Amino acid sequence: MNMALLELYTQYNRVWIPDAEHVWKSAEILKDFNFGDNVLELLLEDGTENFYPVDPSKPQLPPLRNPDILVGENDLTALSYLHEPAVLHNLKVRFVESRIIYTYCGIILVAVNPYKQLPIYGDAIIHAYSGQNMGDMDPHIFAVAEEAYKQMARNHKNQSIIVSGESGAGKTVSARYAMRYFAVVSKSGSKTRVEDKVLASNPITEAIGNAKTTRNDNSSRFGKYTEISFDKRYQIIGANMRTYLLEKSRVVFQADNERNYHIFYQLCSCAHFPEFKNLRLLAADNFRYTCMGGDITIEGIDDKKDMEETQRTFSLLGLKEDFQSDVFKVLAAILHLGNVEIKNAGDDKSSVPLSDPHLAVFCELLGVSMQGLVRWLCHRRIVLVAETVVKTVPKERAVNARDALAKQIYAHLFDCIIYRINTALKVPGKQHAFIGVLDIYGFETFDINSFEQFCINYANEKLQQQFNLHVFKLEQEEYMKEDIPWTLIDFYDNQPVIDLIEAKMGILDLLDEECLFPQGTDQSWLQKLYNYLEANPLFEKPRLSNEAFVIQHFADKVEYHSRGFLEKNRDALYEELVDVMRDSKFAFLLKLFQEEEDNTVASKGVKVRPARPGVKPTNKQLRTSVGDKFRSSLSLLMETLNATTPHYVRCIKPNDEKLPFEYESKRVVQQLRACGVLETIRISAQSYPSRWTYIEFYSRYCILMSPQEADLSDKRQTCKNVLQRLIQDPNQYKFGRTKIFFRAGQVAYLEKLRLDRLRGACVTIQKHVRGWSQRKKYLRIRDAVIILQQYIRGKRTIRKTVSAATLKQGWAALVIQRHWRGYRTRQVYQVVRLASVTIQAFTRGWMARKRFKKMMEEHKVLVLQKYARAWLARRRFQTMRRLVLNVQLSYRVQQLRKKIEDQNKENCGLVERLTSLANTHSQTMDRFQGLETQLEKLTKEKASLEAREKKVKEDASLTIAQVQRDLNALNLEKQNLEKMFQTSAKESKESFDQIKRNLLEEKENEARLRKIAENNIEIQRQDHEKEVENLQVEIKKLKEERVNLLRKIEEGSQVNADLQEQVIQLTRHVKAIPELRRDLNNLQNQRSTLDRKMKEQSEQARAKMNEITRHLIGGVVEEEVLLGLTPDNSEHSEVEDLLAAFEGLQKATRILENHHREQKESHETQVEGLTLKLDHLQNENSKWQNLFQEKSNVNENIRQEVSRLSSENSVIPELKLQVSELQRQKQELEVHVEEQNKELAEKTEEITNILQKRIKEESSQRRHFEEKVKELEEVKMELQGRAEELEEENDHLQRQQLMESEAKVKLRQETSRLTAENMDFEEQLDQKDRLIKKLRNQIKSLETSQKAKQTSPAIPKEYLGMLEYKREDQPRLIQNIILDLKPKGVVVNVIPSLPAYILFMCVRHADYLNDEAKLKSLMNAIISGVKKVIMSQKKDLELLSFWLSNMYQLLNCLKQYSGEEEFMKQNTPRQKKNCLQNFDLSEHRQIISDLAIHIYHQFITVMGKTLAPSIVPGMLEHESLQGISSMKPTGFRKRSNSIYEDSETFTISSIIQQLAVFHTVMTQHGMEQGLIKQAVKQLFFLVGATTLNNIMLRKDMCSCRKGMQIRCNISYLEEWLKEKELQSSNAIDTLRPLSQAAWLLQVSKSTDDDAKEIAEKCTELNPVQIVKILNSYTPIDDFEKRVSSSFVRKVQSLLQDREGSTHLMVDTDYRFQVTFPFCPSSQALELLQVPSSLHLGFLTRI
Repeated sequence: MNMALLELYTQYNRVWIPDAEHVWKSAEILKDFNFGDNVLELLLEDGTENFYPVDPSKPQLPPLRNPDILVGENDLTALSYLHEPAVLHNLKVRFVESRIIYTYCGIILVAVNPYKQLPIYGDAIIHAYSGQNMGDMDPHIFAVAEEAYKQMARNHKNQSIIVSGESGAGKTVSARYAMRYFAVVSKSGSKTRVEDKVLASNPITEAIGNAKTTRNDNSSRFGKYTEISFDKRYQIIGANMRTYLLEKSRVVFQADNERNYHIFYQLCSCAHFPEFKNLRLLAADNFRYTCMGGDITIEGIDDKKDMEETQRTFSLLGLKEDFQSDVFKVLAAILHLGNVEIKNAGDDKSSVPLSDPHLAVFCELLGVSMQGLVRWLCHRRIVLVAETVVKTVPKERAVNARDALAKQIYAHLFDCIIYRINTALKVPGKQHAFIGVLDIYGFETFDINSFEQFCINYANEKLQQQFNLHVFKLEQEEYMKEDIPWTLIDFYDNQPVIDLIEAKMGILDLLDEECLFPQGTDQSWLQKLYNYLEANPLFEKPRLSNEAFVIQHFADKVEYHSRGFLEKNRDALYEELVDVMRDSKFAFLLKLFQEEEDNTVASKGVKVRPARPGVKPTNKQLRTSVGDKFRSSLSLLMETLNATTPHYVRCIKPNDEKLPFEYESKRVVQQLRACGVLETIRISAQSYPSRWTYIEFYSRYCILMSPQEADLSDKRQTCKNVLQRLIQDPNQYKFGRTKIFFRAGQVAYLEKLRLDRLRGACVTIQKHVRGWSQRKKYLRIRDAVIILQQYIRGKRTIRKTVSAATLKQGWAALVIQRHWRGYRTRQVYQVVRLASVTIQAFTRGWMARKRFKKMMEEHKVLVLQKYARAWLARRRFQTMRRLVLNVQLSYRVQQLRKKIEDQNKENCGLVERLTSLANTHSQTMDRFQGLETQLEKLTKEKASLEAREKKVKEDASLTIAQVQRDLNALNLEKQNLEKMFQTSAKESKESFDQIKRNLLEEKENEARLRKIAENNIEIQRQDHEKEVENLQVEIKKLKEERVNLLRKIEEGSQVNADLQEQVIQLTRHVKAIPELRRDLNNLQNQRSTLDRKMKEQSEQARAKMNEITRHLIGGVVEEEVLLGLTPDNSEHSEVEDLLAAFEGLQKATRILENHHREQKESHETQVEGLTLKLDHLQNENSKWQNLFQEKSNVNENIRQEVSRLSSENSVIPELKLQVSELQRQKQELEVHVEEQNKELAEKTEEITNILQKRIKEESSQRRHFEEKVKELEEVKMELQGRAEELEEENDHLQRQQLMESEAKVKLRQETSRLTAENMDFEEQLDQKDRLIKKLRNQIKSLETSQKAKQTSPAIPKEYLGMLEYKREDQPRLIQNIILDLKPKGVVVNVIPSLPAYILFMCVRHADYLNDEAKLKSLMNAIISGVKKVIMSQKKDLELLSFWLSNMYQLLNCLKQYSGEEEFMKQNTPRQKKNCLQNFDLSEHRQIISDLAIHIYHQFITVMGKTLAPSIVPGMLEHESLQGISSMKPTGFRKRSNSIYEDSETFTISSIIQQLAVFHTVMTQHGMEQGLIKQAVKQLFFLVGATTLNNIMLRKDMCSCRKGMQIRCNISYLEEWLKEKELQSSNAIDTLRPLSQAAWLLQVSKSTDDDAKEIAEKCTELNPVQIVKILNSYTPIDDFEKRVSSSFVRKVQSLLQDREGSTHLMVDTDYRFQVTFPFCPSSQALELLQVPSSLHLGFLTRI
């Protein structure tokens, strides 16, 4: 033994010694062992001492036990001492104490069968292992499957997973889980569902190939190699299955407590089903082949449900009911065949009665001849040289023939089903790679071993050889990778055993040779083995038996009994029975027994029949024996495995009683020796089994470094220096590129040094603490002793000095002292009392005077306040009364003036009208003369009246056409007016300059007007709408005129008739012509005079009209427009001049109406602002609300008073007389004119009325506006002052409410009257305020336009918050604003949500146009465009964030401007006017909301995938707390993940930085804060769930120090939340399960109180998770203790009533419900500008 290793046998170290019951048991060394000692003193765990004998010359000491820190490791190769007891103990600790069934042993996964369902195979576990490195997670079958899948994808090489073990060890389940893993992680998404089919093959193969044995309820009785095929995307496209060595003998024979194959019992359990009635099945205990074992049921297994599952999987694989029916027929026939009774007929004869019901059913089901079957069951045909002889056979051989037939039928059926499964799993497509899963029997040794065990052990020898070579190869690659000199390792090579079995003249060769002889027997073959193989050291002959032989296998010696070897190798079936089967009428049976020329090795269904000597030529295929076929298929399997990268799973059976988590060391060590685990350990132990990275070594053993060594920056060199100092022998370790390699035991030696150093430090600390404690105790005792000494010494002194005299003197002294002290105290008390009384007297007097003075001051102040307030109230009342009287007086005077002016205007108009009527009269007289002259012409034209009527009709049609042209002209005029309006704004600059100079003094109100400017766009829009309405009204009027013209045409015909009647009347009055001529002369004279007067009056009227026109609109339009409105006097008659003037007035009136309408709306807005302010004041004062309730009554009184005043002052009596006289004259003249010419009179009356109305309205409005501009401003200021006074009065009324009730009533009445007057004033001030506001806005717009002209091209002044586009430009809009938009550029240049606002402004325009088709098309295009962008760039984080923010903003806009009350509460007045008018977009809102939810989930998914790689390294692996290391030695599985490889290292800072990046992106894109909080909460949940899941699956993370690290990292995340002001998101609450898990790792776990505390505080963890953490808890140092099993049971008992989830893993894909809170935007749509960078020039701002 190595001298360095001998130094480890010191006191307190522990060793393993052999034990008959437990294989190995632990003992502690009592005394250091020195070279030359012949005994090792040990202390057993039960307290007894043991003296272990040792040979002094060559000491063979017992194996050392590993330190406790290494016990329970995930990888056995991480153990410092690699030997059998260490492996056995480590597996026991993990399995029994930690309830962990998987453990790595280098490249092997050791799986111990728990005989219990564990919650570690769900889809969440699969996803947790997917993508992880093998050593990063706890050992698991999923980790092996992931490693195989990853290597296939990375190295493009086929993989194999070799699962082996004893029957009942869990091979089938492990293989099933591996296949399930591949099916889940490689989902193809195709409709073929290949993954489901691959998994569905397992229930079928288990039904036909698995059976209950004494060791396992679901034992696989055949070997299976399943190749799962993958395409180039590494998705499953198919599978193929090969089977090996089906145990056919189980069909006809089962041992006690065993069953036949499951399918038979499933079939019998469904015998009563209608579809199985024709099979005539019975219960399973009624068939010989199913009741041999005695037990036909399995506890916990329902054969009926299993049958349903089998049928379902048949259907899933595409095997239709016809095929299933045929299979069930064959199976039922086999059962009936077993019940066929063969009787002994004597003299080596046998017979089968034809009346046997089972025989009849068998023949009926399979369609075979009953006579032929009976004959050849009881007879055998022997072919001789000259003849053929049929010979009877005894009952025993007939039974054998029957059983052979049953076995052969079942074997063919098994092969057929496997073939059909492979066909169903074969999907069209080229296989790129495959992963093979080999589920094969492990090494077997029983009391009686036969041919089956021989083949099984032969296969294991081949697999072990391949395994040894692979392990050796990996070790060599590891050494070469680390640049460590490679020395040849001696390992066991089992090639000699393989040669013994399969070489020429080996066991199989001799067996096949013996099978060729018809008379060959097992004994003769055994004799040949003795003769030929006796010299082979691996072959032995038993001493006490001549019917067996012994082979030294790699695992153990196995004795095989030769009985049955030849029969099983031949697998013979009489040719005659085969011919009977081939003559069957059952097509399915014919296919089973048809001959195939060269059957593939994968199907072992072709069975061998004995050769016929002499007559028939031998067929090589028929001569192939079972052993030869098995050897060939095994060779093919080995070629396949050698061409792949193997992964090994060794299943261990912990006990034979199938008890959950019971561990029998004898059974386990036997299997460990047989499955190659210990061989792996031995190979590793021969070299450098322990391997640490430099960082791990530095972190773990820095305590052994000196200060000078620890200060070095090069940690690698530091490790070398420390090792060279600590371990003198350089052969005990080697330095690689990234790791340090140690010999066996060196890590334990370092752990011992580390423990010694820690123990020394503890002793030093304890020494000083105990010294301090003892010193403190000593000082305390010393002080007590000194005090005691003082008292004792005082006592002694007193006793010495005390006598009777001294006592009397002392008593007298005390009395004197008492009286003296009393006197002194009384004196002092009296002095103090006197002083206190004096001080109190002066103090109380001073306080009383102060209080009196204060009361007097308050009284005086109250008197002053009373008079002052009364004076102020009187002054305020008088001021208010004067103001009210002045306002009333001015209002009444203005009303009277207005009425007088109106009457004057009306009188002037009537005079002018009388003048015009006089002129009309003269013209009528002229026409009358013309009629007289035309009288004769009318008689001549009487004949042509009919032609004229036709012409009139034609003229009417022409007139209609003219009207239509006029309509078109009006439309053109409308367009021209719009153009003129645009040009007039530019041309009116000079006229506005004068107004600008006059209004400069009012610029101080710009701040107030600026707030109202937002409403201008809506006002302008309303103006345009009104203009359009006016145009529509005019068009309607034109249509009415057209109708009137038609009516006039009809009246024309009536006029002609009237003229005819007048002609008749004129003929009657010819006699009165002379008198009429005289009258006509007089009328002509009057006409001349009237003509002159009319010319003068017309000129005056024109001048006056021009003056009025200029006066009305001179401040609005420029001179050129006025000139256009002024009629030309040179080329028209007087009537035409009047008409032209009237038209000019109409135009001026329209312009002025538009102008005044705008002014009115502006004043309305301003008055609304004042009204809102007054309402605000009224709402603040609850008392005023009561006062204002009486407003309605007072308003009614005021209205009555106003009506009375207006009735008194409205009309002057003289004016009334004049008006009545003029009206009478007007009526007479109108009657006279109507008698002469109705048409001319109507036209004149219409013109006169229109002129009168327009002139009167415009002149009165103009004067009213000019007079009231300044007065209204003053009134506004007075109203503001009055509002302030009302506030003061409110305060005064609150204080004096009880004392001044009468004044309150008066103020209430006055306020009500003022309020009513204000309401009247609001109506009067409306237009004037609008005019002022309009002018100011125009001035500001002109100023802005001037500035813009200097800096940039002119932009429009006012907008309505809508964007117009053409229908054909919609694709361009979607392309530019959605498809081609890049978020980065948008964020830099414009506001983040600009696309949403632009799209909504387009939606508003479509709604404004009431164009439903355009609106729906736009909304659908928006949704489709966003979907297309999201689908095409679903991994772009910034794009997802950008469109999530914009969709959210668009959704808010659709809500905010929907017009619904719940969304309009916070809207501004302008925003309320901007609401959608025509359409309800609630359905589109829902679609956009769904789209936003989809974007949110995709956004969360992308952030999760980005954050996921850093979660586990940052939260778990990185050590954020300096000085607290949780490093432990790693095994083989960790060796590929070197710390020095070029891989990114993540820390908690990486997580926080990534979260900050996410937060920045969301903030830059303007995402609403509530949405950001939801996203952060989801990310925190992902961090917590992922970290917690890894804790559950990583035993190395379950330590106290790791709990401290986790809680520290959680605090960092909480600080980040506070920094970003996201505490209200409740994101930290999602980390509560993780925080409780970290607390659970740190808390004490030993007493009952600890268990109660854990049960009370771990409320966020379910019982499964708590127990898992407790079982996985791993101490980092020897000072920590493991959690005992009893404590875990206590916690379980406390948690058994807790309800909740029972899942081990947290679903990381869980998503919290996302909500989109409504958040109204304050952004004014009319102020938004479209950047030119968006290339949206085709959009027009309205």
